[in-house]
Amino acid sequence: MGGLFTKKSNLLVPAKPIIHSILLIRGQKVILDSDLALLYGVTTARLNEQVKRNIERFPNDFMFRITKDEFENLKSQFATSSYGWGGRRKLPYAFTEHGAIMAAGVLNSQQAIQVSIFVVRAFVSLRQLLAPYKNIVKRVEQIETKLQTHDKSIIAIINAIKLLMPAGRTTKEPFGFHSKKKTAEK
Repeated sequence: MGGLFTKKSNLLVPAKPIIHSILLIRGQKVILDSDLALLYGVTTARLNEQVKRNIERFPNDFMFRITKDEFENLKSQFATSSYGWGGRRKLPYAFTEHGAIMAAGVLNSQQAIQVSIFVVRAFVSLRQLLAPYKNIVKRVEQIETKLQTHDKSIIAIINAIKLLMPAGRTTKEPFGFHSKKKTAEK
């Protein structure tokens, strides 16, 4: 297991926080099949094989295959191996929290069951970390709505002022203060 887990009172405890394996794809927190397989102590091929054998347990909200564009984006962010050149031959599956738990069940190994507890805790921890930001996002959205309302009001005021202005003056009147010259006085 090469440093991924440490032994602590006969339980395997992740040495590397699982939370770093959780990604945000399509607005969902997911873990890729290769990371999940590593955590569960099986090959990615074995994990995907068991998932395919039990595909009815994995609806779209539990697991989905990422697109080529999403995979390219991940490769550029994390410098993963090239698709098709010594790297992955197929696009990876992304497992949501529920899909990761279901995968532990279909693998049916003691390690997968133990580690699934840590996976669930990582998802919960991430949710708790992001909770305060939900209020900030909500407040920013309220401010944006208010600004849009103000923008519409300002545009309406400008349009009303334009309607009150006389239309198309053709003669130019002098600007500023001008006195009339008195020619009779001298």
